[in-house]
Amino acid sequence: MSRIKKAVKEMTSSVRVDPITFEIVRHKLFQVVDEAIIALENVSGSPITNEGHDLMVSLYRADGGLLVGGVGFLHHLTSAAQAVKHIIQNYSEDPGIFEDDLFFLNDAYTAALHPPDVYMISPIHYKGRLVSFVANFVHVTDIGAIDPGGFCPRAETSFHEGFVSRGLKLIERGRIRKDVMDTILNMVRDPGMVALDFKSQIAANNVAKMRMCDLMDEYGEDTVDEVSRQLIDQSESLLRKRLIELPNGTWRARQYIDHPGKVYTINLAMTKTDDELIYDFSGSSEQAPVGINCSYWAAWGAMFAPIFPLLAYDITWNEGITRPIRIIAPEGTVVNARRPAPLTIATISAIQIINNLSTLSLSKMFGASKKYRERATAVWHGSHAHITTHGIGFSGDYFVSPLTDTFGGAAGARAFKDGVDIGGEIPNVVSRWGNAETHEEMLPLIYVYRRVVKDSGGPGRYRGGVCHEYAITPKGSPAHSLGAVLYGKGVIAPHSTGIFGGYPGCNVDYILFRDGIHWKEGDFPKNLHSSSGKEVAHVQWGVFDLKDGDILYIRFMGGGGYGDPIDRDPDLVLRDVLGDLVSVECARDIYGVVIDVDKKAVDMNATRKQRELTRKERLNERDIKVRERNMNIKDSDYPISEYLQLMDQKDGKSFQCKWCGETVCGGHMKWKDEVPSMEFPTTKAGPLRARNEEFLLREYYCPSCATLLDTEVTMKGHDPLYDEILH
Repeated sequence: MSRIKKAVKEMTSSVRVDPITFEIVRHKLFQVVDEAIIALENVSGSPITNEGHDLMVSLYRADGGLLVGGVGFLHHLTSAAQAVKHIIQNYSEDPGIFEDDLFFLNDAYTAALHPPDVYMISPIHYKGRLVSFVANFVHVTDIGAIDPGGFCPRAETSFHEGFVSRGLKLIERGRIRKDVMDTILNMVRDPGMVALDFKSQIAANNVAKMRMCDLMDEYGEDTVDEVSRQLIDQSESLLRKRLIELPNGTWRARQYIDHPGKVYTINLAMTKTDDELIYDFSGSSEQAPVGINCSYWAAWGAMFAPIFPLLAYDITWNEGITRPIRIIAPEGTVVNARRPAPLTIATISAIQIINNLSTLSLSKMFGASKKYRERATAVWHGSHAHITTHGIGFSGDYFVSPLTDTFGGAAGARAFKDGVDIGGEIPNVVSRWGNAETHEEMLPLIYVYRRVVKDSGGPGRYRGGVCHEYAITPKGSPAHSLGAVLYGKGVIAPHSTGIFGGYPGCNVDYILFRDGIHWKEGDFPKNLHSSSGKEVAHVQWGVFDLKDGDILYIRFMGGGGYGDPIDRDPDLVLRDVLGDLVSVECARDIYGVVIDVDKKAVDMNATRKQRELTRKERLNERDIKVRERNMNIKDSDYPISEYLQLMDQKDGKSFQCKWCGETVCGGHMKWKDEVPSMEFPTTKAGPLRARNEEFLLREYYCPSCATLLDTEVTMKGHDPLYDEILH
């Protein structure tokens, strides 16, 4: 028996823990993680770490199982567990796991998400015995890949993606291995910042180790271990109980990665049976020759990132939550690539698409539950428009630095409320972004503007949060230039999809204006429309050199909408128009709300006529009289979505429209095949949606009242998404 396995076996305890002690120790475990995160942020000099909160610290059992997951990017909680287990399995005997060791791991084919996300793993010993582990990650400044910063649009193989280790002892018995540290720093472009990244991670683990030993000094090793064991069992029990309360069924979702020259599809069928959940990504596209792919363990982590805050929001995030859930990710696809397929861009490509699909599928399941319907949400911040800057800094030294704008986000609309404007994202519930002045102080650039984008949120009964746009220009570099690495998606495929009739948020966009600023003439644009210069459109992929006077413009993606837009309270539409979040034109054409601009009021008579006209156009018959809202419809025991429910009738169940009460079709039928539907360009969802013949907005209506029952963003020719709900 290995020394590690023996230690785990010896830790099995029969100690009894009373409920009060259990709660005290449980909260102290959370505090250990929180203090470690504070240490990491205070030591770090990287804006995406200490400003953007692009980090994670978590505690793990002696067998590698997740004990307490910390906030930050939640993809990493479960993937780091696999990293700890890999270290235990492969390095327990050689080179051995000793007190005050620390291991470095960043191989995505082993456990990590992509090479720049470095896991630092430390064993925690108490009185000479291995009792647990602490692991953390940060996105390090550079990893020595073909492109600066670690996101590599030019990589054609994983061998282009920088220094990668399946497990390397960086600290041995409390002493940094200078040979290892020097070797890594010798391969990166900005060794000073990378060294500071590492020091912040080491500091975080040291704090966690000290606090865990303090906790065991106070309550005893056996008590802490027993609380840890019970905590994992408790999380499993609570999650299984919650799953039992939710309906059985299969919910399907689909999104696309629009890489220049080719579109990749990711399909998800999420099946819930009693107290188990299966995520099946069969039918997804084959792996790509560029770094948009992810590995198996990255898909595993991406799947859980929305599960933690949406499904397990009041349950301790640990190994117990993973036990009732399985994943099917076919090898050789974009969600489970084979080595040496490149995957440095996974976190903002395949991984984020999996986040979106997991959010959407869970929310559709919540929508079929009377108890949990208010947990349903449209997709948040569906596409990162990330950028890494690099070049010669103020001091004349080379620098690499991502901008934190990517964390601004936009919340999806929920079943009871609008999405938060510039409201972050689901996978990182504490994400933040730095002030413009913070970046301008550190980097040779200035923000030309940074502003909210009108009409960017997905329309719906509840509106998706609006996003922001910004433009930067080089300023202050001795080289009179600034490098920008871009690796975007979502330029033509909307990713912030709506739910239950909600529309998608706007598309991402990247535009480069050559020679757009002339400082001596005071020519300084205030927005995209006033920008000038030679326009280079859709520079979403590659490495670009910005000279003094050039402007790089980036727009993010608004949150998805919830419910039928013409079911929105007209007063809320008026509020959005007066707040400059929705245009008068979109208020009329999408929400069916006519605004009297002079009076700053809703024209209720015109609004009633406009909405009636919209319903008639949906049914393609202007002369018919559509059914009005029936306020007397009773909720059945079998909800399906915002506007559909199953009703018991003499000849069996049937689908009923909850807006007007009409029987749509028999309960055994695929209701989408039985109702009127239409296909439109995605521009129907509002301005800033890309007009592209490949992508469509598909709409399904009640045949009686024309309420918008559901929407799909789909490629032309793709089949409808059929859910199967078994109450």
